[in-house]
Amino acid sequence: MDNHFQIVIIGGGTGGIMSAATLLAKDKSLSIAIVEPAEYHYYQAAWTLVGANTFDFEKSRKKMADVMPKGVTWIKDFATAFNSAKNSISTKASGDISYDFLIVSPGLVMDTSQIEGLTEALGKGVVCSNYTNPQHTWEVLKNFKGGNAIFTQPTTPIKCGGAPQKIAYLAADYFRKTGIQSKTNVVLAMPGTVIFGVQLIKETLMEVVKGYGIKFKPSYAPVKIDGENKIITFKVNVAEESLIHADSSIKEKYMGDLLVEMPFDMLHIAPPQVAPEFVRNSDLVNDAGWLDVDIHTLQHKKYANIFGLGDVAGLPTAKTGAAIRKQVPVVIGNILQLIKENKLAEKIYDGYSSCPLVTGYGKMVLAEFNYKNEFTPDPKLKQMLVFKSYKEHWRLWMLKKYILPYLYWNKMLKGKEV
Repeated sequence: MDNHFQIVIIGGGTGGIMSAATLLAKDKSLSIAIVEPAEYHYYQAAWTLVGANTFDFEKSRKKMADVMPKGVTWIKDFATAFNSAKNSISTKASGDISYDFLIVSPGLVMDTSQIEGLTEALGKGVVCSNYTNPQHTWEVLKNFKGGNAIFTQPTTPIKCGGAPQKIAYLAADYFRKTGIQSKTNVVLAMPGTVIFGVQLIKETLMEVVKGYGIKFKPSYAPVKIDGENKIITFKVNVAEESLIHADSSIKEKYMGDLLVEMPFDMLHIAPPQVAPEFVRNSDLVNDAGWLDVDIHTLQHKKYANIFGLGDVAGLPTAKTGAAIRKQVPVVIGNILQLIKENKLAEKIYDGYSSCPLVTGYGKMVLAEFNYKNEFTPDPKLKQMLVFKSYKEHWRLWMLKKYILPYLYWNKMLKGKEV
């Protein structure tokens, strides 16, 4: 096997496949390798809907071989280390692979060890997560008969930061439809101080929370899960203890040291998430352990021929497929310009990301924003007769359930303009 390529891409997820397809669409003569060990490629954006039994899990995945762009060398192996000064990477079984340019897009990994008891509890009984097994989430939701249904997320960055609340809204809607709303407490406990960082979206979501009667608990960070006894412990980030008022209606107990305990009859959690170990152990990361790239050019701050995109990148914006859709053209433009004229292209990434916030069966809000948390709706939405995408709309639900999956498989992953 040839062990040198013009462009090596680590990761066969959205960023890797889209990058390779876009490069080849612009120049078929490029030699490109993708290092990716997985058998399947997943459209994880659909997993929120899978967890609420309104999307078929099997339709959220395809064989990696079927999405790998023609003309790419697929190295079905694990990347294990960077030898950036020598322009090469190490792999588990295929030796060292050298490159002229490297695109790092391996995604992120779940780190359940950061919350005590989570490793033992996750995926068992009534402790579920759309991030790891959305089919189990549906089983838990379907079998829930009342009590405390708690939805929470960690203090680490996570992919699609809105996903933990989407399933809370779908669950609340499901409980209403099945007639158990009156004997159910839906609790949304989040480490952040606000429900969403974009003001217009925040106002809509607070109305959604109020409409469902959801108990919203800001500044609540999960620190311990006792799966056997069905108790979750939160650390409450408040200025002083006197501000903590345990809610007796959900049998919440204040334990001292800013800790509260809450019993649950269903718990949905997004596990803590980190960059893959071989990335964290390299000299390519920032102090927080994410790939250290320029936030506008996506070029690595130390190595000029390395670029990073997607969930692994240390960018102050949400980790979503929509962000990757805007990052890939910047990375590709820069690499092609460096090959041609040894300088960066002019196009920059402004931090665009998008979060399709499903707020119930048949309705959705679309949060689109940039680094400044400014609301930046796509003008194309007007063609769908959606003029206020910060409000709930059934057409946005149709976009989420039908149009976006189609565009993902047939446009984005094939390097076509969306």
